Amino acid sequence: MVGNATFRHSNTALLSVSSVEAPTIVSSTDFDHRLASTLRRLRVPPKLLERVAGITHRRWWAPGTSFDDAAIEAGAKALAESGIEASEIGLLINTSVTRRNLEPSVAVKIHHGLSLPSSAMNFDLANACLGFVNGMTLAANMIDSGQIKYAMIVNGEDAQATQEATLARLQRPETTREDFNREFATLTLGSGAAAAVLGPADQHPGAHRILGGVMRAGTEHHELCVGGIDGMATDTKGLLDGGLQLVVDAWHEAQPEWNWAQMDRYVTHQVSNAYTQAIIDAIGLDPDKVPITFPHWGNVGPASLPMTLAAEAQTLVTGDRVLCMGVGSGLNTAMVEIAW
Repeated sequence: MVGNATFRHSNTALLSVSSVEAPTIVSSTDFDHRLASTLRRLRVPPKLLERVAGITHRRWWAPGTSFDDAAIEAGAKALAESGIEASEIGLLINTSVTRRNLEPSVAVKIHHGLSLPSSAMNFDLANACLGFVNGMTLAANMIDSGQIKYAMIVNGEDAQATQEATLARLQRPETTREDFNREFATLTLGSGAAAAVLGPADQHPGAHRILGGVMRAGTEHHELCVGGIDGMATDTKGLLDGGLQLVVDAWHEAQPEWNWAQMDRYVTHQVSNAYTQAIIDAIGLDPDKVPITFPHWGNVGPASLPMTLAAEAQTLVTGDRVLCMGVGSGLNTAMVEIAW
């Protein structure tokens, strides 16, 4: 295939990956109770979020804690675990979907909160749920080129305001079954934060090499999932079908070069039970090698994959092959191999 969708990194390693869980647990049963009259009127069976999406609860931040505060906390944690000083960071990329304002960037508050040097570039990179993986790839390219030595990728998400607005709309007496189905995916979201520090592999021989991977676009599907501050409208079946086909195509195109059939772990973007099982079945993954976090965190957007990787890192050993697999609304997909 002509283009730059297949790539390799020559000298970049993952030095640390950290996550921060939001403290307030909000169960799917809580949502059912708030929507009880609507569910009865529309004859929607209870526990739909648990049965269809597999999500029992998600998390919200405590009052007074903002998503960018959480991203700063995750970044500080990643710095401490990496052993790198804040003064050494040359690039900060924020990949949060959540934001308060159109400008300035979310990155500037995080840059300030982490006391990064003025020499550290900082900006937002937005690509729906694929943003964190894109940020890692961009940072790795800059490390490989010698432009920077160390980079930090951060993400913080807050689903509460969007879900509160959605619940209020769905409680209206004029809400239809079509309205409910269109906004159902918003109820699967969760809050959380993650951060990673990347650096030159030749100076950190015990770190985890980022080898490269593939990216593919299916932008004919750009209208299937459109989100804003007040809610998200989703064609759930169309998104599943389009995303699944894009992943399968990318997987098969990658195999002659990458041979990903025998990985030790497949860390996927966490969406739902139906989506995860469809991916496992379509490309023949061993389900025991696919860690699952969405039942307790929900879909935490771009933070889902790095949060899952951070949780899984405790069980990984030197030499393990890890494939990070993400899909973002639009649609875009990426698969990146890490040699643990």
